[in-house]
Amino acid sequence: MKRRAALAGAVALTAGLTLAGCSSAESGPDITVSGGFMPQPVSDMAAGFLVVKNSGTTSDRLTSVTSPLSDDVTIHETKNQAMRMVTSFDVPAGGELNLERGGNHIMFMKLKQRPKQGEKVSVELHFEKADPIKVDLPVKETTYNPKTQ
Repeated sequence: MKRRAALAGAVALTAGLTLAGCSSAESGPDITVSGGFMPQPVSDMAAGFLVVKNSGTTSDRLTSVTSPLSDDVTIHETKNQAMRMVTSFDVPAGGELNLERGGNHIMFMKLKQRPKQGEKVSVELHFEKADPIKVDLPVKETTYNPKTQ
């Protein structure tokens, strides 16, 4: 009887250590957003830019963006000076996704109103794994580019 109790205790301890090891090995994506802005729109379209950082050990994907400013918000990549809509962007583990002028970006079509410089535009970023993140994009002058400031 004592042998069975000792064996059962050893099995339980081993199982507990195995489960603890599995749960701490991967922390999942750890997403933060910074540097967001929207140049003041001059038509019924606008673009948004920001940096998505993943400090976690698991990659993720930005799958969509929503905003009260427009019912038609998409994500676009720019390759060879041509823009095209995509279904998602990778956010690598320990890396960044840069949405920047002249490159990949958020596209707002059929604006409900044109935000002015100094205002903020609310957006919500949706990911494959991480919870959605709400961000306010400050509206900057039409020609604003943080790389040239």
